[in-house]
Amino acid sequence: MGTIVIFLVVAYAESSRVELPLAHGRVRGARGRYPIRLIYASNIPVILMAAVLANVNMFSLLLWSHPSASKIPLIGHQWWIGGFTDPNNPTQATMGGAYYVSRVNGLGEWFLPLMNPDRYGGFMRGHEYWQVAAHTIIYLAVMVIGSIIFAKFWIETTNMGPEDVAKQIQSSGMQIPGFRRDPRVLKKVLERYIPVVTIISGAFVGGLAAVADMVGTVGNTSGTGVLLTVGILIRMYEDIGREQLIEMHPVLRGFFGGE
Repeated sequence: MGTIVIFLVVAYAESSRVELPLAHGRVRGARGRYPIRLIYASNIPVILMAAVLANVNMFSLLLWSHPSASKIPLIGHQWWIGGFTDPNNPTQATMGGAYYVSRVNGLGEWFLPLMNPDRYGGFMRGHEYWQVAAHTIIYLAVMVIGSIIFAKFWIETTNMGPEDVAKQIQSSGMQIPGFRRDPRVLKKVLERYIPVVTIISGAFVGGLAAVADMVGTVGNTSGTGVLLTVGILIRMYEDIGREQLIEMHPVLRGFFGGE
């Protein structure tokens, strides 16, 4: 059920967009649209955030259990950085900062113990109720905030910001009808949408990946994995449609980056 719901939510979000009308400045009747997606930064921010948290867990584990690293003064074998005391799962943090930013794996780790502690208290692994609640809230907050930061970073480093997109539209010969053919004008129009959508995009994919982890998915896969699967399928479908569009309207080839 969790996998199906996440799949449908991502598919709906991927299809949600603001489309700016475009017209070719020289070819009369050649029109198009520039889509600004709700998930504008794609799934890259949540992938980068998941990698950061994986590194936090790895270095915490090294500082806790490695023969040499655990002897480093002040940070070696310190519970507040991350303690790993579960014999059944020695690579999963059970205390400290590494515990609170670690993945919340399914309803059994938070929802069921909090709702019915008598029956599902064993899933808490010795933690207090406030610790389980704090773990859930902190993990969700870290994923959302971290994904927003990475979304802004990704947009600025991959030529997806307002200025770069304005130059791409200008170089393709397209313009927004009713506006002067000037990249500065295009930039101002795009600045109304792209910065806001970038923040919403990062928060959305980060929150959705965290919720997918908290709800649980088929095969116990991560929420990031589910987002990637859905995103790849939708991108493949859109790429096929884009190729068909270019064949029907060759003038759009330059706009889409073709030769």
